Amino acid sequence: MTTAIDKERRRGRGAASNASGRFEGETREAVDDGWESAADLPPVPVEITREAARSIVSRNTSPDLPFDRSISPYRGCEHGCIYCYARPSHAYLGLSPGLDFETKLTVKPGAADLLRATLDKAGYKPAPIELGANTDPYQQIEREHGTTRSLVEVLLAYRHPFGITTKSASVLRDLDLLREAADLGIVRVAVSVTTLDNRLSRAMEPRASAPHLRFRAMETLARAGVPVTAMASPMIPALNDHEMEALLERARDAGASAAHYSALRLPREIGGLFREWLEEHYPGRAARIMGHIRAMHGGKDYAPDWGTRMTGTGPYAALMKMRFEKTVARLGLDTDRMGQRADLFCRPPRPGDQLDLFAG
Repeated sequence: MTTAIDKERRRGRGAASNASGRFEGETREAVDDGWESAADLPPVPVEITREAARSIVSRNTSPDLPFDRSISPYRGCEHGCIYCYARPSHAYLGLSPGLDFETKLTVKPGAADLLRATLDKAGYKPAPIELGANTDPYQQIEREHGTTRSLVEVLLAYRHPFGITTKSASVLRDLDLLREAADLGIVRVAVSVTTLDNRLSRAMEPRASAPHLRFRAMETLARAGVPVTAMASPMIPALNDHEMEALLERARDAGASAAHYSALRLPREIGGLFREWLEEHYPGRAARIMGHIRAMHGGKDYAPDWGTRMTGTGPYAALMKMRFEKTVARLGLDTDRMGQRADLFCRPPRPGDQLDLFAG
């Protein structure tokens, strides 16, 4: 059961509905009672909750990810990308992966202190920490709360390797820190670009930076000496995958030194949300697009098998992979998303620490 939301109320949002989370005992449905009761309702507002988190670094053992630890400064994401694989995580909060994911956000005000406590633990061994593995660390609320910047400041102070994945040009606000981290060889920034078509971008990722601003961010980062990876992700068959070569070429020209891609994946609630979006925005192509997606996942919306969950299987997936490999080879792009140094890690001195008797 879905909760369809009036178009005017959800203007600028990605999801068309707000189905109850899968763990809820009840479902909700919006019903027009004939008295135009929804006509006077305001646009769906953003609500922000503060979380007293007890830990900040998440660990994973996924064999197809190039990192084993990550930080999500925020829960939910105002960018509203309809394809976002993080949407189902909102159900763990008792919220909908639909519009709730875009409008009911959580900040972690003590994130920097929690990170320091983690890095200060005896026996801690450094390895790249990824910011943005779940939701975007530079979404709109970062401008007010600055949680991501505070985390980057800590990582830089400890000379700890890290990566950033974003589709926001707001990453340039922290260029001063990223330039310093790049000089040490401890950072790489991945900028995700899905399409060159502004109309498609506005519909599919309504509050993310426009494509040309993301390429401009790549160029600025690269000129400052910050290693940039272009993420052509997600590639959606019969919708945007024909742009793969042009996206990668544009990214190379903007200064990207590495590239990665992934095919669309639709775990849990995202399948229904994406079908609703297709029927609203591309009804003439919806059946064809979903047919290709299912063919890439063994006849289902999504197959979670390690190694193929992000690329799919079958002829279409094989062709997409071949196109990517040939393009990065032609453009001279690397495919290594990491490569940051970990040997510089050190805990900065604190007030009251004993001085080194042998310091010069």
